[in-house]
Amino acid sequence: MTNSLSPWMLNDYIRLRAYFGEKPFTVEEASKVLERPSDSVMTLLSNLRRHNLVVVALDPENPSKKIYSLRPIPVTRGDLESILKKAADLIRTRVDYSFILVLLFYKRISDQWKLEFEKTRKELVEEGYSPEEARELAKEKFFHQFQIPEEYLWDEVVKHKGELHVYFSQALKKLGELNPELRPIFDNFDFHVFASSKENSEILRQLVELFDSIPLIDTSPDILGDAYEWLLMMFAPEKAKEGEVYTPREVIRLLVEILDPKPGYKVLDPAAGSGGMLIISYKYVEEKYGREEADKLFLFGQEANAKTAALAKMNMYIHGILNHKIEVGDSLLYPKFGLEEWDIVLANPPWNQDGYNEEVLKKNEKYRLIYKYGYTPSQTADWAWIQLMLAACKPAGKVGVVIDQGALFRGGSEKTIRSRIADEDLVEAVILLPEKLFYNTNAPGVIIVFNKNKPPERKGKILFINASNEYEPHPEVRRLNRLGKQHIEKVVKAYREFRDIEGFAKVVSLEDVKANDYNLNVTLYVTSLIETEEIDLEKELQELLELEKQAEEAMKKTLYYVQQVIQALKR
Repeated sequence: MTNSLSPWMLNDYIRLRAYFGEKPFTVEEASKVLERPSDSVMTLLSNLRRHNLVVVALDPENPSKKIYSLRPIPVTRGDLESILKKAADLIRTRVDYSFILVLLFYKRISDQWKLEFEKTRKELVEEGYSPEEARELAKEKFFHQFQIPEEYLWDEVVKHKGELHVYFSQALKKLGELNPELRPIFDNFDFHVFASSKENSEILRQLVELFDSIPLIDTSPDILGDAYEWLLMMFAPEKAKEGEVYTPREVIRLLVEILDPKPGYKVLDPAAGSGGMLIISYKYVEEKYGREEADKLFLFGQEANAKTAALAKMNMYIHGILNHKIEVGDSLLYPKFGLEEWDIVLANPPWNQDGYNEEVLKKNEKYRLIYKYGYTPSQTADWAWIQLMLAACKPAGKVGVVIDQGALFRGGSEKTIRSRIADEDLVEAVILLPEKLFYNTNAPGVIIVFNKNKPPERKGKILFINASNEYEPHPEVRRLNRLGKQHIEKVVKAYREFRDIEGFAKVVSLEDVKANDYNLNVTLYVTSLIETEEIDLEKELQELLELEKQAEEAMKKTLYYVQQVIQALKR
């Protein structure tokens, strides 16, 4: 990574990049672009060369002169993770980690704005505008993803070392006013609160220095997104103690591969959290069909916690995903999405969420349409979430939910709801996950897949998969397990083949499920095979006889030595 690249060098580099890209240029040409004398440009190019950002060669048309070309600024996953780890070490337990993500996001959009500005200014000059006219026009909002006045760019804000919290707060407020899509993000972060003490003000100053060292104009959305996700995962154990739920990305990947979203699909997560379900749905389509096709997805998430929703929205932008909408609100009572509109609905809602009995659920103005199978008890809303997801799903769509295992077999009103949904032949598969996958509980979760349009060969049947042994030790958190790539592939293959696999998967008729009183507990239908070792009886017998022979010889030697001792004592 390029270290200690001063703001003036970065700004000049961006300006040259906008004009020349990676094409060669002369000192005279660079001098004209930067509107500075040649000796000043030579100093700049020498500095950039020391940072390995400039390649020098002889001009083929005039070998007595040199030509220069610019290299992209290299920032790797490791570079970003190193910066974020240092940032995390600075703030741990003292300031909420989400401020790191806000600073990363702010730095990214500022660097991108500068590159957009310089490219636009170049194009306008080429179209015949004067340099002054081009400079003013290039600031207009329709040339930029986000509108950022120059005085609120990162480089300008961080000049105010002693009052960073004041200027960051002003900048976030202004950017929220100018960019309505960013307002839900920036309204949730107050740098005055951040710098509530002298110690925290110093932490903010050090964080700014860290992010100042990473130019982000060439950093791909994939690398930025991975770094963002890495930080979410890093703080997951700590946030789990506060009640926040982080769904392991391997669990999401398994669910997404089973649901198999396609270009043009509308995908909904009514318990969106930090946006992982939606982002991995996008990445899955991108890997399978390409980015252009992935951009045809429409991703919608709703999250009850405003700050968590802000993290989800930033997560989308950091990943370069624009065709999305994140709303704030209680999905069970005030869903901001339409019913029967979504090709795929997936979620890991809060397990055993209390406070959603019949009286409360009837506050939802569409409760008759949504909770038509029954009302959940006050102590757990698991089947309320499932009913909401089914109601939102298109008549030919699929639902996938990660939920507490107890939802499969608890009695009372939950059993009533479960039986009615099963009787409509909506349950397609039930997958038991390994224990210790989640940061907030050691209990094994389950995935339930619902299909409103089962193919004929699957009608009247449910596939049970016991994946309780499909795990490997977590590489970073000693007490946890995780799904490996091979485990995900094995489960997905079993789901797609929809057949019996001894000790792993079993297709069960709906009649058999009814006979078991609508108990969907996976271990009732599939018991994991216990590994057994084949025994060679003849070989074992020979080894036993050999051991007996050795024991007999040892006994003879012992008796001999004892007799010798007795004889010696008699003398």
